[in-house]
Amino acid sequence: MSFQIVGTGRAHPALVLTNEMVSEIVDTTDEWITSRTGIKTRYVSTTETLLDLAVEASKKALASAGIESKDLDMIICSTIKGDYVTPSMACLIQRDIEAKCPSFDFNAACSGFVYGLDMADAYIRAGKAETILLVSAEAMTRHIDWTDRATCVLFGDGAGAVVLKKGDGLRSIKITAKGDDKLLVIGSVFSPSPFAKQPQIDPAFRMNGGEVFKFAVSSVIKDVKQVMKEAGVEAKDIAMMVPHQANLRVFQAARDKLGFTDEQIANGIDHYGNTSSASIPLLLDELMEQGRLVKGDLIVLTAFGGGLTTGACVIKL
Repeated sequence: MSFQIVGTGRAHPALVLTNEMVSEIVDTTDEWITSRTGIKTRYVSTTETLLDLAVEASKKALASAGIESKDLDMIICSTIKGDYVTPSMACLIQRDIEAKCPSFDFNAACSGFVYGLDMADAYIRAGKAETILLVSAEAMTRHIDWTDRATCVLFGDGAGAVVLKKGDGLRSIKITAKGDDKLLVIGSVFSPSPFAKQPQIDPAFRMNGGEVFKFAVSSVIKDVKQVMKEAGVEAKDIAMMVPHQANLRVFQAARDKLGFTDEQIANGIDHYGNTSSASIPLLLDELMEQGRLVKGDLIVLTAFGGGLTTGACVIKL
């Protein structure tokens, strides 16, 4: 017995940053961005903290599930970096929603939501939890170089959350890692020390776009094929594949190889941009709210990101 998704929620900042607005900051155009990424707008934090977004998404997920925070056995939060190094985002979510359970953060970059599902599966199977709040919250616009037109156009901010209860929704899941700090990296900023002799690290997001694209496409195809085989399902059985929203061209390159139609590929990158690990739960909640996904549907989730990490799973809603 694993888990069932019983509630979803999402939150994003108020500011909608259009491609035209980005073109006033760097040398780019709406046509250039749209044709290469599929992105038209993204949400960017101004006065909102990442905790604000995470708490809002969490409260919506709890309301959707019809449970109270006191019923939670655990809070798991996927984030590249919260508002603080410590305390963790999950601990502050716990405080603000008035929960009483163990809470912790982890970082698996853009694959974080699928990694979090794998962790939740392990805790529930071990009998250590029956009701878990999984939150993915990211403020990617804090980590980009706004003078680099190749990367600053890609990202947005947001948070998504799901409530997981003991059940039989998870049909198969896979996570992978391959250590690499060359293809995709975000550096850290440290307080100065009179003893530090380490080389300075660039704190901004940097990426070898061409190599990351090849890694993304090959990983999606390989991972999705494996989890579908393990679940005993075919493309025709899947209501929708919800991929990490990184680049429209990744979906298009993988679609035919996997046997999916355009209608089966969930796409929210046009209005969210790349929100790292938050992208899948953000879009999942939107699809549930719109009625495009309903209870009983079979879905495939797939993600890839820094680390390098990947993950995929098949879930019955």
